[in-house]
Amino acid sequence: MNKAKILVIDDEQSILDLITAYPRPEGFEVYSASDGISGLNTFRAYKPDLVVLDIMLPGLDGIELLNKIRRESDVYVIMLTAKTEETDKIVGLSVGADDYVTKPFSSRELAA
Repeated sequence: MNKAKILVIDDEQSILDLITAYPRPEGFEVYSASDGISGLNTFRAYKPDLVVLDIMLPGLDGIELLNKIRRESDVYVIMLTAKTEETDKIVGLSVGADDYVTKPFSSRELAA
């Protein structure tokens, strides 16, 4: 049986380290990228089952990246961002995010 694949795209190394370490012991394959362009390339290469996506990314921001992902896939996408305004959440959800989690967050909250 294939392991479920998770792609985490965030430009903060501490966030990448935390989120990528958490699901591995549970049997998930976890990939990461620290900017929008490499995130898109990694997405295309590994075809993940879940994407955890920051909005504020260098190169290609999370909203642009989500638009590109949605043209290719209906993968489940969780926006994970420091942007906490209601309008930011509405934009993220309206362009195709399935959920929206704000930083700071707990790993239990994200897992749920």
